[in-house]
Amino acid sequence: MKDNDWKSHLNVVYSTNPDFKYDDAQGTEQSTLSVNQQKLRVKIDKRNRGGKVVTLVEGFVGTESDLLTLGKMLKVKCGVGGSAKDGQIIIQGDRREQVITLLKAAGYNNTK
Repeated sequence: MKDNDWKSHLNVVYSTNPDFKYDDAQGTEQSTLSVNQQKLRVKIDKRNRGGKVVTLVEGFVGTESDLLTLGKMLKVKCGVGGSAKDGQIIIQGDRREQVITLLKAAGYNNTK
């Protein structure tokens, strides 16, 4: 009955092939690289933020839950708010030096 669930096939256009099997590619989540293999970039951004400055950590390769865990650790240690999504962590304010220090203490040696 799982193959006939129409809600999971909403974006599929009609197929006349009787042997057609719907391939759901959304389930492939890449595994997290080890801490010393991560190449993280720390930079400042204020575009589209109403003049406010944020610190961006980009280049994280891994699962969404590991990204959220790293983002939470950085937010707690910096004592500020932020978010983590789409492979990047946003920390409020200009916290470049503090974030780089925290990442190196956590074992992320390839940070710029």
